[in-house]
Amino acid sequence: MEKWRLASRKLLSKRILLSHGGGGRETYELIENLIKGLVPREYWRVGEGTGLDLLDDSSIIPASNTPIAVTVDSYTVDPIFFPGGDIGVLAASGTINDLLMSGARPTAALDSIVVEEGFETDKLALIINNMVETFTSNNVALVGGDFKVVPKGNLDNLIITTVGIGWIIHPVRDDRIKEGDKVIVSGPVGNHGAAILSARGMYGLKLSIESDVRPLTKLMIPLLEDYGSYISGAGDPTRGGVAMLLNEWANKNELLIYIDESRIPVREEVKAYADLLGVDPLALASEGVAVLAVDGDRAGEILQFIRDLGWSEAEIVGEVRKPRDPRYNGMVVARTEAGGFRIVEPPSGEIVPRIC
Repeated sequence: MEKWRLASRKLLSKRILLSHGGGGRETYELIENLIKGLVPREYWRVGEGTGLDLLDDSSIIPASNTPIAVTVDSYTVDPIFFPGGDIGVLAASGTINDLLMSGARPTAALDSIVVEEGFETDKLALIINNMVETFTSNNVALVGGDFKVVPKGNLDNLIITTVGIGWIIHPVRDDRIKEGDKVIVSGPVGNHGAAILSARGMYGLKLSIESDVRPLTKLMIPLLEDYGSYISGAGDPTRGGVAMLLNEWANKNELLIYIDESRIPVREEVKAYADLLGVDPLALASEGVAVLAVDGDRAGEILQFIRDLGWSEAEIVGEVRKPRDPRYNGMVVARTEAGGFRIVEPPSGEIVPRIC
């Protein structure tokens, strides 16, 4: 049987669903079975760098002096203007943050914009302006790109695809998380997901909360320069939220991650809105939050450093453990605010489609 057909039949669904793009269990299944299944293993990475073998925020390509981090992402959000930002700010911030989470200093970007025929030029100009200002205010050059228009009805408004390039300050690889590491969250989680749901008028309710979309340059560059060797893992919990990110870490390292829900910062109205929708707030996207796995012996010092940088709501929320029972390897377990315990599952289904 042809290789491509065999790869296709490994998927549980015979057609692509919205959930395949949601960043949860279905996305992971598609990447593992369809994309990685069709790329020969020797082409998963360049030399001693990283790529499909790690599936991190960015891939690392060896260079003569300093390794290079490269990332690519497509941004599609509904609505394209939302409380706290728009698709242009989202694209630039997401690109910058993906590079930072791999231990790189963001340096250059390229964009590809596909627009639906009839889209208002004033809106397009504002989106591009906000994207460019986000890049340039973080010392990232926009060095090239592409622009396409498709017939009306063939696309909903526009899609922005970006490529980001950065120089490694200190490499951060999520497959190096170890027993004893502490988990730090830099601020309240789930704001972006809740803001998007609210902007869509889910159940006719409108929240006063705004998306947290922003670059994390002022947090991550000082951290990497001063504490890079103590950071085992870093990620921004976008699609699938903190729940998906921690499950990926636990699975990659075959360890258990324990978290205390009472210590995870979540805005009360975000928590209440998530409860109303029947959604775990840990599965809602954040676009301006860092989740870090750091050396347990230096965690308190690193937390204070983060707070001194202005992230006053940062918290140590959990730790990495080696369970006695190997069946718990690869799991995330949360102590609930009621004092019980629950397994934090990887998000599945259409959590919040078209969110980033």
